[in-house]
Amino acid sequence: MPKISIIGAGMTGATTAHWLAERELGDLVLVDVIEGMPQGKGLDLLEAMPIVASDVEIVGSNDYAATRGSDIIVLTAGLPRKPGMSRDDLLTANAEIVGKAATETLKHSPDAIYIVLTNPLDTMAYLTLKLNKLPPERVIGQAGILDSARMRAFVALETGLSVENIQCYVLGGHGDEMIPLTHHSNVAGIPLSEVLPAAKLEAIVNRTRKGGGEIVNLLKTGSAYYAPSAAVAQMTEAILRDRNLVVPCSAYMQGEYGLHDMFFGVPVVLNRKGMARIIEYKLSAEEQALFEKSAAAVKETHEALRKLVKM
Repeated sequence: MPKISIIGAGMTGATTAHWLAERELGDLVLVDVIEGMPQGKGLDLLEAMPIVASDVEIVGSNDYAATRGSDIIVLTAGLPRKPGMSRDDLLTANAEIVGKAATETLKHSPDAIYIVLTNPLDTMAYLTLKLNKLPPERVIGQAGILDSARMRAFVALETGLSVENIQCYVLGGHGDEMIPLTHHSNVAGIPLSEVLPAAKLEAIVNRTRKGGGEIVNLLKTGSAYYAPSAAVAQMTEAILRDRNLVVPCSAYMQGEYGLHDMFFGVPVVLNRKGMARIIEYKLSAEEQALFEKSAAAVKETHEALRKLVKM
């Protein structure tokens, strides 16, 4: 059975383990610096497996050696956002945490594929790639699946239709400059602009961009974890089951969409290789302008990282 290690056993990491265990995708390791916490959560989840009829092994540890031989490493470790904080405010603290987690896990799993969830997402994925000197297909950031799911949920609330009939695509940096592609999004094949009044659609776009912040402000002591971890589970399943699934993720750009040497949210194909390839959409003039604005914001964070960390 495949092995999946989750670094960071807080709410996001533990919930990721929950989704993965229930899907019976592989044996799981939870790693965290807090003594007893990953062990306790791992044992609790293991004891649920007979109830959900899943034959996976689950262990918790404070030692990276427990991750040896992992097929996938999920990086969730880091400080969560607090009210008033942007994702970029977390750069300095989380660069140290993610950097150590990335390099330590690679020692034990040199062939692993990395899924990065820690914010600022695009920049933490870039850090993981550069520090570990990995090929681009083996580092993927979870961003667009979550942002697109939020938009789909909001469209469903507004229309009263099933989320299964709603397809939305959000590209760009995982931040307030993300790009909901209303031109490509639809309800049962009907463009959103024909389903919703312009004002309603604009409100959904704005709520999507602020989706993470809305939850942070409501929780007051943490950030979202159910939807982000479900998105990681979808990515993990697509990789381990070699599905060739097309989803928006943060990927390393090598000329696609005119971008170079940076991570950015674009449609990708996920299979057993990891990020198999990037798909390029034709963007409208308005979408292209938003795309360039979002890319500029992500580049700034990448530059701040390069000044902070020697890679």
